[in-house]
Amino acid sequence: MSIKRMLNTILLGCLLSFSPVVSGCAQADTSAVTDISQEEFLSSPPEGAVILDVRTEAEFGSGHVPGAVNIPHDELASRLSELSSTDQPVVVYCRSGKRAGVASAVLVAAGYTKVLHLEGDMNEWQANGRPTE
Repeated sequence: MSIKRMLNTILLGCLLSFSPVVSGCAQADTSAVTDISQEEFLSSPPEGAVILDVRTEAEFGSGHVPGAVNIPHDELASRLSELSSTDQPVVVYCRSGKRAGVASAVLVAAGYTKVLHLEGDMNEWQANGRPTE
């Protein structure tokens, strides 16, 4: 499933949700999320980008993209202050893409304008033998 289709599904769920924590994501514009290939990320990383791993702390501890910060997807809305400016690029990934989609919707709803999804997420990163910390 493409990240845009996943975000649209998540946003539909948000529209139907009565949860005050996620209902704000109904205004999110999925066109604000761009996929970035792993090759592009490694050869020409977005200048000043935050690399955001939205997996659990245990998953992060078992290996992550070098330089990544860990904020689990279900804590992101309450921890946005740990990220910088909403104009700073944020490269988001998880294990397979689902949680990255949820996190991307939270970021877009919060006004982040340069949200990038790392294609293939951690599963593909490791399968390709990419470096981890």
